Amino acid sequence: MPHTAPSSTLRTSIIGGGPAGLMAAEVLARGGATVDLYDAMPSVGRKFLLAGVGGMNITHAEARERFLARYGERQAQIAALLADFDAAALREWIHSLGIATFVGSSGRVFPSDMKAAPLLRAWLRRLRELGVNIHTRYRWLGWQPDGSLRLATPEGERSIASEATLLALGGGSWARLGSDGAWVPLLEARGIPVAPLRPSNCGFEVAGWSTTFAERFAGAPVKPVSIALEDGTPRQGEFVITAHGVEGSLVYALSAEIRERIARDGSATVRLDLLPQKSLEQVEAALRKPRGSKSLSNHLRGRLGLDGVRAGLLRELSDTATRADPTRLAAAIKALPLRLLRPRPLDEAISSAGGVPFEALDERLMLRELPGVFCAGEMLDWEAPTGGYLLTACFASGRAAGLGMLDWLGNRRR
Repeated sequence: MPHTAPSSTLRTSIIGGGPAGLMAAEVLARGGATVDLYDAMPSVGRKFLLAGVGGMNITHAEARERFLARYGERQAQIAALLADFDAAALREWIHSLGIATFVGSSGRVFPSDMKAAPLLRAWLRRLRELGVNIHTRYRWLGWQPDGSLRLATPEGERSIASEATLLALGGGSWARLGSDGAWVPLLEARGIPVAPLRPSNCGFEVAGWSTTFAERFAGAPVKPVSIALEDGTPRQGEFVITAHGVEGSLVYALSAEIRERIARDGSATVRLDLLPQKSLEQVEAALRKPRGSKSLSNHLRGRLGLDGVRAGLLRELSDTATRADPTRLAAAIKALPLRLLRPRPLDEAISSAGGVPFEALDERLMLRELPGVFCAGEMLDWEAPTGGYLLTACFASGRAAGLGMLDWLGNRRR
């Protein structure tokens, strides 16, 4: 695929100033196109910046096969995007901005200062130097009958003619930062199929914690612990108790499977291993030791180191008969059932599943039914857990769409 356009007069438009849109802008500008990028918010990259508040996890350093497996049913399509721009290439690109990176103990990759803002500032400086025109507070409203773009601006509605347009509008989570899913009816009105937007990397609600448990432990991290769906492989890490249920990295890693199980069965039960570092036999042997006048709580704390929120969960999710029998209690500690009823609302989710299916796009990420209109980023129908996988695919899809636009424009001019 060529990386250069035949003429600097090629006029392109990008709707959306997240990682996918900004990456496409860089590719197009380097390819000789005139680039106008429009974003509805007062500044670009707002979700990118907020995602980096706790430490900017940009990608992951694990082996390629395991990395690609994180994309589930869309592994093949994401693999094609990452073929020329994988995690290593993304790190090299970040280094070209003058930002150093490092690999954390978990394999996650971060900028050296852990912050998103310096990276975004360096990137925007590069885009300005390349001649990219960024317009903020411009909201896309669809198309005019002649095919031009309708945009609401601070000065009123405008129509913009463009030879090629990229839609990089994000998913449906974090509406206050611009990812509000308002593009869905605009595409559906033009006959473009859109898979329903659903919460991904989200928390889940339980039937209801007791008042005592919720007041004491809401906000408390549960660790170390492992979680498994009833017939699944356990994953170890941590999650957080909320007033409504559970959330956090360990829950997010299973969110797609939990969500689909709830959609199929009406609820999903996960099993919590409150002592993943000990075997069932070790736990039962410790529980069978005489406790004398000690309370069960002190016995659990002294023999197994089980206290705080983990002990609270055990009390919350087991009955008196179970806690009185060492065999049943040991089984509960190693596989405590927690029934999840529903995901938290989409706007609370870190990301969203659903969107424009890859089947509606050609190999250049151009809509088959709308020649000259391309899509990239989270508005495509894929999902991945947190850990750098979301951002990596967004960057890669923006790059692929930018190259696809140059290729399509070049073929039109020949």
